[in-house]
Amino acid sequence: MNPVQLLAPAVLAASFALQVVGALTPNAPLLVASTLTGLAADLALHRWQRELVNLFARLRADVTVRQVLRDFLLVSGLLSTGEQHRGAASLPLVFGLLACYLLHFACLGAAALVRRSRTLPVVTRNIDASALRLIPAPPALLLRRPGPRMLWFCLPSTAGLLLAATAGVPHFGAAGIAVSLGLALTALAELLAHLLPGRRAAGEAEVLAWFDRWLEDYRPTVGMYFSGGATSAYQANMWLGPLAGLGGRPVIVLRERFMVQKIAATDIPIVCIPRVAHLMRLEHSTLKVLIHPANSGRTSQVLRIPTIKHAFVNHGESDKLSSCNPYAKAYDEVWVAGPAARERYAQADVGIDDKDVVEIGRPQLAAISPYAGPPAGGRITVLYAPTWEGWTEDPGNTSVILAGENLVRALLADPGVRLLYKPHPMTGSVDKRAAAADARIRELVREANGRRAGSRTPSKAAAAELTRLASALDALSDASFHDDSDAAERMRLQGVPVADNALAVERATEAWESAFWASAPAGEHQVITGPQPSLYSCFNQADLLISDVSSVVSDYLASEKPYAVANTSGLPEAEFRAAFPTVRAATILPPDAAGTAALLASVRDPAQDGLRSARAELKEYLLGPAQAAPAVRFRRAALALSASATTHRARMAQRGEALIPAQQTDRADAASPSVRS
Repeated sequence: MNPVQLLAPAVLAASFALQVVGALTPNAPLLVASTLTGLAADLALHRWQRELVNLFARLRADVTVRQVLRDFLLVSGLLSTGEQHRGAASLPLVFGLLACYLLHFACLGAAALVRRSRTLPVVTRNIDASALRLIPAPPALLLRRPGPRMLWFCLPSTAGLLLAATAGVPHFGAAGIAVSLGLALTALAELLAHLLPGRRAAGEAEVLAWFDRWLEDYRPTVGMYFSGGATSAYQANMWLGPLAGLGGRPVIVLRERFMVQKIAATDIPIVCIPRVAHLMRLEHSTLKVLIHPANSGRTSQVLRIPTIKHAFVNHGESDKLSSCNPYAKAYDEVWVAGPAARERYAQADVGIDDKDVVEIGRPQLAAISPYAGPPAGGRITVLYAPTWEGWTEDPGNTSVILAGENLVRALLADPGVRLLYKPHPMTGSVDKRAAAADARIRELVREANGRRAGSRTPSKAAAAELTRLASALDALSDASFHDDSDAAERMRLQGVPVADNALAVERATEAWESAFWASAPAGEHQVITGPQPSLYSCFNQADLLISDVSSVVSDYLASEKPYAVANTSGLPEAEFRAAFPTVRAATILPPDAAGTAALLASVRDPAQDGLRSARAELKEYLLGPAQAAPAVRFRRAALALSASATTHRARMAQRGEALIPAQQTDRADAASPSVRS
């Protein structure tokens, strides 16, 4: 935690100490100043440092305790400032504050009930949910922000007590407490109103019945199943385009409610089914095939559905051990890009039968521009896109820790290089050394931009155009939402999408990315985080990629541009190349970044690039033959697996008809929701 982050808690602690001094002295100005400072620091914590707020709560020093302590010191100081505040005159103030606290707890309980009533068993997007009569949520300050609510509602009582302490008039304190009580009563009434039958959200049975009707009417054929953490949505988003291109009636099945909004713009219906008991309703739907971009703990739950065939498509292919996870044998088929992945599974010997491996190419890579010769003017754009440290602690997973700073320094030392640094979104999530190295790399880039004479801020016209395009993009996504929206309200607002909304978002994104690159001053280095500009957009800007053993390398090879891989595994170069096929056509850079200058020279002068033909051969080995369109192969694989699911269902139906009556009864009981749950 840096010193700036410690400022608010330090000010908060100091305010309590000064309040004690002001109350004991007594010193009314000091009491007033310290109370207001503490209140402001508390509000700042809730606004910008929620992790510290959570830490205080775990230490039993939550906002309620802090406010009670603040009011106790304030009343103590008030009693010490004059005779007019002592005795019976102070009792109404004390009991008024107690009433405020009681109403605060009542609001907490009512908010919990409202949240529970609005937590639906199924959350959807791109599906008309008007039949459920969903209504707007109460203000977020009342429903989901109890800390700020208490601080703001106690502000009038605090102000009244401060005026009473300075002016010597107890009625000011009573007036302030009365206002706080009025605010709390109004909030409680608003929350309780949402529990009335006419405003209560649809119940579980009603929502599930509605969902069953939708499944029957829509009749989904193929879908994508995804479960993961907040930073993993990119794994699913890369398959939205290919899934939409399959035709038929696709659907996206999620398990975490927050993930509904993490999925990028798409016209495909999205259903989030958190509970496994409700997930089993898909067994009796027309859904035949689910593709899986990632493994998760919840994947095993959907694999229990016997009427659906499952294909693991992964979110990228690399030579890392995680690309051959033994979990893959749980799927009916494993769809890979090219021969390299097929061989990788065979060599890993993790139980994947070769007949279950289907080569489909990488249908996402159509947007990557091919190699068009050396950069004009001699300026090279280098994309450094390292992977993250991973869960397995394998040496060399990420170059950020051992080689990142050396690589970046070597690149920044060349005045003809423009660096694009795009770290993996999960960098530093496991190893703090990676987070620290990432921060130092960003600082190196910032300092280099400060020294570079050609680095200037964008023109006002370019900045205005970028802002306009960003606003247009936001308007296509979630402009109808506000801070008070919860999952139920978003479900209502994200009903049937506007026709071709996903295409409009795609075009708006392309326009924004073009404006972003155009607005960047010539030669300015960039640290790129977040979803835009996308990784593939960065590929199209780059003349050279430097990365690790990861799927980034495989995807970049679609362009056949030069690339380098950092070897931080400790293996000699020959063994490193033999162990990881994706680096066969790469320049290998050691942790000290030796050879970077020669690498840059080979990019500027194709005559020095001895790996061009090797890249073309490796591209076909990793991604499949160029003449076989990946989108077509993907569609064929989906149709074949769907046909297999149809055949399987027919066999199961025949078997069911052959069962004796007692077995049919047992099987029906086993399939009932009450038993499956």
